[in-house]
Amino acid sequence: MAVRQRNLFLLTGYVLFISVGCQKSPPAQPTGTSATTKSKPTNSQHQERPLIPREVLFGNPQRANARISPNGKWLSFLAPVDGILNVWVAPLEDPTAAKPVTTDKVRDIRGHHWAYTGNHIIYSQDKAGDENWHLYVTDVATGETKDLTPLEKIHAQVQDVSQKFPTEILVGLNDRNPQLHDVYRVNIETGKRELIQLNGGMAAYLTDDDYQIRFAFNYTPEGGTVLLKPKVAGETGEKAEWDDFITTGPEDAMTTGPAGFDKTGKILYLQDSRQRDTGALFAMDIASGKTTLVAEDPRADIGNMLVHPTEKTIQAVSFNYAREEWKILDESIRKDLEYLETVEDGEVLVTSRTLDDTKWTVAYMLDDGPIKFYLYDRAKQETRFLFNSRDDLDQYQFVKMHTPIIESRDGLNLVSYLSLPPGSDPENDGRPEKPVPLVLDVHGGPWARDEWGFNGSHQWLADRGYAVLSVNYRGSTGFGKNFTNAANGEWAGKMHNDLIDAVEWAVEQGIAQRDKVAIMGGSYGGYATLVGLTYTPEVFACGVDIVGPSSLVTLLENVPPYWIPFMPVMKVRVGDIDTEEGKQVLLKRSPLTLVDKIARPLLIGQGANDPRVTQLEADQIVDAMRAKNIPVTYVLYPDEGHGFSLEPNRMSFNAVTEEFLAQHLEGRFEPVGKDLEGSSIHVPVGADGVPGIGKALPSDRRQMPEAKEETE
Repeated sequence: MAVRQRNLFLLTGYVLFISVGCQKSPPAQPTGTSATTKSKPTNSQHQERPLIPREVLFGNPQRANARISPNGKWLSFLAPVDGILNVWVAPLEDPTAAKPVTTDKVRDIRGHHWAYTGNHIIYSQDKAGDENWHLYVTDVATGETKDLTPLEKIHAQVQDVSQKFPTEILVGLNDRNPQLHDVYRVNIETGKRELIQLNGGMAAYLTDDDYQIRFAFNYTPEGGTVLLKPKVAGETGEKAEWDDFITTGPEDAMTTGPAGFDKTGKILYLQDSRQRDTGALFAMDIASGKTTLVAEDPRADIGNMLVHPTEKTIQAVSFNYAREEWKILDESIRKDLEYLETVEDGEVLVTSRTLDDTKWTVAYMLDDGPIKFYLYDRAKQETRFLFNSRDDLDQYQFVKMHTPIIESRDGLNLVSYLSLPPGSDPENDGRPEKPVPLVLDVHGGPWARDEWGFNGSHQWLADRGYAVLSVNYRGSTGFGKNFTNAANGEWAGKMHNDLIDAVEWAVEQGIAQRDKVAIMGGSYGGYATLVGLTYTPEVFACGVDIVGPSSLVTLLENVPPYWIPFMPVMKVRVGDIDTEEGKQVLLKRSPLTLVDKIARPLLIGQGANDPRVTQLEADQIVDAMRAKNIPVTYVLYPDEGHGFSLEPNRMSFNAVTEEFLAQHLEGRFEPVGKDLEGSSIHVPVGADGVPGIGKALPSDRRQMPEAKEETE
């Protein structure tokens, strides 16, 4: 549902590694390629069932991201133009009259929002995955798109928007100092920028609807956080002095922080886990410091918030343990939410609201079908169906997602998600009739989590004959501070034990074949894959590492400059890179150190422009494996960053992965076909390790791509 502001830990963008799989990803429009079976099925009953084409699960959606303009005049959404996602706009009463208003021809636009003018779309875009984000604005009447941040090598972010200033937004820019974001007031019609806060060393600032700097936010040397208030009210310039207002120790740093203001600006909403485990929602009177508990759950931290568009009251909050559950705080919307729950069988997401709050756009998330978008009229209490993320998923059989809770060896509850091959579980109890090969799909972050919903990776792998298990291992967020803190210093330690415990559970429950378990994941999940093949080399039959770090030392030595304020937290959570003793500990937890232990097949995927997990991480473990004559297949994309965002690149890497898994788990696979076309794929090492890809790959793609000169 609509979110006003959240913990500044999230706002500052320091989640270490994003998930690069398909969590709740809307499926795509098929292009008509037929799929055939060409492998050894794990279960004979599946032999005759046609495969779901990869393009159905990993291509771009037909439509996504439905939004209503604040004035209720327009409906916007994302849809392809010549294969690239762009923003489309239609009169609210006639969605069929939609036309594209942006013209990006290279990279998909992944999200967008309306400015309070009701006539401008705001979105962000980088180049080639480098995360040098620029902010763009499009006038829907003229179709003109303007770069609001036309600077080189910058990381721009929206600081705040307010209905009080419809033609202006606050923007954070690190053009002066790459490590720090100054705050600018930017006119979206003219592009004119005005500096309102020179950053004197803060991780972030908290602003209100009047565009006043109310608080500063920073990390302490011990890895905690501090919210600072100006000594003199309103004095926030370069030489302003600040007083500590709210301090937290390292144990509460990820579960305590500001969540926005009420309409008066006198009440600060706060997620707070101090003197408790889970982060609850509190309202604090800023003048007195008195706090009032608003909402809590003993199992989970506060999740999303539904906030009134003008009154700024928090009307409902969600808590997500195994499934998202909403707690209504404002009785005026109870009948709305109760009605919306009757429209479709799925989790309800309010994606936008008009300023007069008469109309909402609503999305329904399912685990076995497309995202369904509706327009909701509050006065009439009626919904009007807008569109699906795709229209023909009823042609395919999708599986349900189960939510087992697995106990770790030291007694932690690991909320997990399990999908099984179609037909393997006639009782629908999460247990197949006989064990099947299993893929352990590890989420990134690690300060993120897996969730229930349509998961393209789960559906894809289940369709190929595998059980798929995603585990919220310790360190995953949303389950209270004790669960998150249990991962401190436990990379390649207890965090990995949780994954091994999940595999053992799956074997003991008759779900998985012990000798046919693969591990795969992106970012931290890629690191977990490398750990799996080095620290526990006999457990997994093979592994797929996507943008995963191979050395914690080189990882921490090469972080993006704007992560520097966050490094004290990294010292607590991961390890101390600043001392020789700390480096030695980090090396012991680095797969690169144990590369000679790798005895099972490994596939590595990397984006050349990744600023978080640089290409060095993939190069150095590939070089080390080759030096020891250990086979590896290395896939590199010169136009990608931390994950593969371009549709042709996703398609090609998944084609490689699918045949790779089929070789070692004996599942079904769809031949590569035309899935390499249009992609930038290079396989400089081990192309013949995946025969179908090796045959289809041109010779000039079997070498390292030439480094391109940086241009803006």
